[in-house]
Amino acid sequence: MAGGQERILRGRIRSVQATKKITRAMELIAASRIVKAQQRVIAAVPYSERITEVVKDLAAGGAGLNSEFLKPRENIRTTCYVAITADRGLCGGYNSGVMRATEGEIKADVLAGKDYLVVPVGRKAEGYFRFRGYKMGTGFAGFSDGPSYADAKRIGEYVVDMYVKGEIDRVELVYTRFVSAGTQELVRRPLVPLEQSVVAGGDGKPAGSTSSYEFEPDPEVILKTLLPRYVEARVYAALLNAAASEHAFRQRAMKAATDNAEDLVKNLSRIMNRARQDSITTEIMEIVSGAEALGSK
Repeated sequence: MAGGQERILRGRIRSVQATKKITRAMELIAASRIVKAQQRVIAAVPYSERITEVVKDLAAGGAGLNSEFLKPRENIRTTCYVAITADRGLCGGYNSGVMRATEGEIKADVLAGKDYLVVPVGRKAEGYFRFRGYKMGTGFAGFSDGPSYADAKRIGEYVVDMYVKGEIDRVELVYTRFVSAGTQELVRRPLVPLEQSVVAGGDGKPAGSTSSYEFEPDPEVILKTLLPRYVEARVYAALLNAAASEHAFRQRAMKAATDNAEDLVKNLSRIMNRARQDSITTEIMEIVSGAEALGSK
């Protein structure tokens, strides 16, 4: 009986040790990818800042007063939520946080008598919302751990096209913002129409001058071309932040799994040693009992 228990425990220990090797490898891979993802987030900041400044200056100069991107609609009937998650699991509460936040906003809209549409980014969001029967648009997946600008462009063009056609009245991004390797925060950011705080505060003219900038071509044409690029830049920044956050979550989750595997191996080894000692003690008792029986005869 004891020998059979020992074999079972040895098998469990080998299985846990094999799992530990996998989780440790995934932890190291995620840790190495965090640095590259963080560098991409930082590298995208100057472009976002400059395009924001240009949009502010153009709007301050009087351009885009009738633009669909800058004019909030009076009656918000349908809100589109772009939920950015991962294509894979094993990353702790990363995916569930985004999906729960999106689900909460949807329930609030339904209670208020408004409609909604979910645009899932990542296979986890797509599977989650489809399984629960939510209204969904086109899903985007296959690039969560390393998004490109082309991916952001496809998403931006899709939601902007729906907004311009009047199928939706507002677009919001739901994703996890990367602050540092140890800190990430779930955020919900308006995408279309643009917030007033984004376009307010532009110069529109040189300091100390009463004349406006001279734009070539016309400011309206520039802004009309630039606003879709601005939306794509914001989507791209969200994708980069989400990718870096995914790697950070996965690194922490795999470290916790590795630590738990080590503790489990120690506990199983202790149980196995105790079982072996019980087996040895039993055998000694049998030998002593046999020897005493022979001696008495």
